Amino acid sequence: MESKDSFFRHKSTLNCRGKILSLDTPLVMGILNVTPDSFYAGSRLSSIDEVLQKAETMLADGADVLDVGGYSSRPGADDVSTEEELARLIPATEAIMKAFPEAVLSVDTFRARVAEEAVAAGASIINDISGGNLDETMFETVAKLQVPYILMHMRGTPQTMNSLAKYDDVVLEVLDELQVLVAKLKQLDVKDIILDPGFGFAKTINHNFELLNRLEELRILELPILAGMSRKSMVYKALDIGQADALVGTTVVNTIALMKGAAILRVHDVKETKQTIELYKKTTH
Repeated sequence: MESKDSFFRHKSTLNCRGKILSLDTPLVMGILNVTPDSFYAGSRLSSIDEVLQKAETMLADGADVLDVGGYSSRPGADDVSTEEELARLIPATEAIMKAFPEAVLSVDTFRARVAEEAVAAGASIINDISGGNLDETMFETVAKLQVPYILMHMRGTPQTMNSLAKYDDVVLEVLDELQVLVAKLKQLDVKDIILDPGFGFAKTINHNFELLNRLEELRILELPILAGMSRKSMVYKALDIGQADALVGTTVVNTIALMKGAAILRVHDVKETKQTIELYKKTTH
């Protein structure tokens, strides 16, 4: 029997430069941070060898997509120049694609130039935390490249976003702001758009849980939803624990996201997330 939620997911595949990913089963996106200051210390990779080892482990554990980032977007993180971001990202992208040519690579950037160079180096998805708001040429670049685009909700920049976490109804306002951007992307004929409500980006912990509780409301836009809550403050601060102990809590919120229609989970812990999805599938078939 089909999942009781499957009729909400009108978009059932992603075309990643000729590699077709099915969304019939939720996908796992593994996080590879080529940064010295990512919020979770366990995800920081400082050399190409470390990147390749981590990529190999994640692929062996069943990652459907690897998400490579060279700009730390944790609250209050230092700004990084385009040149520095490229210097971190492009060698890592090229090395991964050389070692694992069948891998599907996503590039985590809000800069159009970085996105374009990363796609030229082998990436096939653009993951933009700013939803196009920090680079006015991003949407045109995505349209030109014709790769799947993850449209995340954020206000301001990583340096200012915490001061902008003010909503009367966080779900409706996130939805309103996303749908304006979706309309722009569709006008440019961007075919594969994925929605990310932006847990932790210009959101308080209470806002994050309200978004999770009502995540299914985002499905009105008839686009796949990505949930990125792995080891974030909404988990470890709510439980008054450290990030290193936040795997169980992450698993719980990811399970809730699956039940509410998330099509992609962006995580640090691939193996455990694949197990979560396997058990979730037992309840929906």
